[in-house]
Amino acid sequence: MALTKLHIHEELEGVKCSVIEKNCTKERVEFLRKLLEFNKFEVKVGVTPPAKVVPKPVDPNAAPQPEPEPLPETYTVGVTDIVFNPVHALYSRLLKTPDGHVVTVAYWEQRESVSHDDVPYYEHKN
Repeated sequence: MALTKLHIHEELEGVKCSVIEKNCTKERVEFLRKLLEFNKFEVKVGVTPPAKVVPKPVDPNAAPQPEPEPLPETYTVGVTDIVFNPVHALYSRLLKTPDGHVVTVAYWEQRESVSHDDVPYYEHKN
């Protein structure tokens, strides 16, 4: 999932950004964009480059293999505030939802549609 312990920077849309999450689907990008823009961050999105794959050696006597399906296009989400760290922001309770609650880890990971900020994260049942 999204939360990394490292502070990663990358250039997105020509701007140096603090990376929030890589390999996001379009739906995840929209969720993060709405949440972060509500919290007054400028969000940048770029296409995640495909992983480098080493081709397997070809056996000339083997039957031809079907072409593998292309991987779906994924995206990298970042914010222009290069000191922003999503782990710090979540556990320090710095982010708010549009309905006024504090963003919890379960809400961030989209396991819940409503942030239950009255329950501490260490008491949360999965």
